[in-house]
Amino acid sequence: MTSLLPNRRGVLFALAMALAFAAILLAMGRNPICPCGTVKLWHGAVQSSENSQHIADWYSFSHVIHGLLFYFLAHLLWRRWKLFGGRPAIWALPIEVAFEGFWDLLENSPLIIERYRTVTVSIGYNGDSVVNSLTDIGFMALGFLLASRLPAWASVALAVAFELFTLAMIRDNLTLNVLMLVWPVDAIRVWQGG
Repeated sequence: MTSLLPNRRGVLFALAMALAFAAILLAMGRNPICPCGTVKLWHGAVQSSENSQHIADWYSFSHVIHGLLFYFLAHLLWRRWKLFGGRPAIWALPIEVAFEGFWDLLENSPLIIERYRTVTVSIGYNGDSVVNSLTDIGFMALGFLLASRLPAWASVALAVAFELFTLAMIRDNLTLNVLMLVWPVDAIRVWQGG
């Protein structure tokens, strides 16, 4: 069976890409850490200027789900469809780091930041700190590695549990986040605002 886990070279390449994305974010003018001057392990206030500025927050669960979904995609490409002749897919994780990194660049662009402010409940959203973006990539990698170890049903159950948990805790999750960015629904925004 084809392994989707990277070898040492693949891991080093993924780390180098994550650092390259950090450098690009810094060049874009993103704050390295929270403007408040601290780096917290967890910040749980969604409607706060410190949201998406620290190591982990409620949206970290969404990034784990990204990893679960990326693993499923990698499984389809390498195992099911025999991409590259079915050779070992040691580059699957680095490719997924690239996808997550590109999303973080897009998410921190003025266009998407303004879109969040305009159509979602995240009125004061200012984008992510570089520390938060790097840990978002790390949480995605965690989801990818979890999916590589769990049976498919457990990965699906974990994704559903995370979606329901964050929905109950903060009235937001990956599904609503994507929906509200692509096709905003006023009733959902009102409900999310409490």
